[in-house]
Parts: sequence; structure tokens; C-alpha cells
Amino acid sequence: MNAPASSAEPSKPRLAPSRGQALAAAEVLLVYSALLLYIWRWQYSARWAWVVMLAFIVASEIARSEGLSFLGLARKELRESARIILPLALVLFTPAVIYGFAGGRFRTISLSAHAFAEFGGYFVWCLVQQYLAQAYFHRRLMRVTPNRHFSSALVALMFAGAHIPNPVLVVATLFGGFILAEVYARHPNIWPLAFAQAAAGLLIAGLAPGALIHNMRVGPGYYFYRSR
Repeated sequence: MNAPASSAEPSKPRLAPSRGQALAAAEVLLVYSALLLYIWRWQYSARWAWVVMLAFIVASEIARSEGLSFLGLARKELRESARIILPLALVLFTPAVIYGFAGGRFRTISLSAHAFAEFGGYFVWCLVQQYLAQAYFHRRLMRVTPNRHFSSALVALMFAGAHIPNPVLVVATLFGGFILAEVYARHPNIWPLAFAQAAAGLLIAGLAPGALIHNMRVGPGYYFYRSR
């Protein structure tokens, strides 16, 4: 006589996080903590610490065999990402541009070679930030949680947290960071995201009151800044 199904079949165990998920979560926590420590302390007491962080990140990418296309640094998904983020940026930024010219804030804008060089340098810096936020942190967070909206929200919180205590940048990077993370989750390419961030940064620098923006500084530098 067969035993009842309830006694013959063991209950299904709850799914535990895999070793890969645990390692990815630990890596995100470690590197993000180091990044915050650098912003708030090490850039003044141990400026070379960024070299160690960079070496760790590069070693992690090599160990995971993550190529340029996978990370979003090649042409793959470039067009798909641009088709979403560039029209959205146009819709969001056009009113700010009109306001800037109408209010006289943008009348002194120069289209010289020096101005383009400055924008290029800022674009490279935004590219670095989007690499860290999306290709590094977001990729690992997407291993930890299958919910892409949740991982995008975590990226936005981390992005905003790195801009404390600047109130304007915290708000901008919280909402903007979520939008960029959502686009990356669908079409992983960071080039259009970096361009949108660079354009947004220039608009913020030109429109936000100096008493709030403190020359776009974050961390202790926000408090040390004195407008001339």
C-alpha cells in the first residue's frame, strides 16, 4: 500500500541565494563603500587609493571575462539605447534651454574650440560615472535580483548617495539615475547615457543657483567651497 503523498514527498526547500549572487552583492557593497570613503576621506588622506580601486575593478572584469559589448562600451545596443534616451533628453532639456536663454543665463555661451574641449572632457568624466553605475554596479545588481526595476532603483539610490550633500545633484541623480538605469537594463550601452548626463550636468551648472550648486561639488568639497 502506497504511503500518502504528504508523507512520501519532502517539502520543497526555499531557494537560497547562489554563491555567485552572494559574491556579486559583496563586491558591490565593498566597492561602493570604498568609493564613498574616497569621496569623504581618502581623497584628502590617501589620494592613491583610487588606483587600488581601479585595479580591483579591472581584475574583477577580467575574472568575469566581460567584454566591451557585454558591458555596453561597444556598438551593440547603441542605436536602440539612443532611440530611447536622446528623444527623452530632448523633451526634458528643451524647456530648460529655453528658460536659460530667456533668463539671460545662456547669452554668454561660446561655441569655441575651447568650449567643445571642455564639454569633451566632461563627457569623458560622465562616461566613467556611467561605466561605474551601469556596467559595473548595475550588472552585478542584476545578478543579485531578477527584478530589473528594483536593481535600477538601487543604482539610482547609489548614484544619488555619491552626490551627497549637494541637494541639486542628489535630486537630479536620483531621478535621472533611475531613468538611465532603466534604459541600460533594456539596452546595455553607456554612450548615449553619458551624453545625456553631460548635457544635463551643463544645464544644471548653468541654471542652478550658485548658493545651492557650489560649483557641482560633492562630499566635503561642498562645504569647503566659497563663491568669489
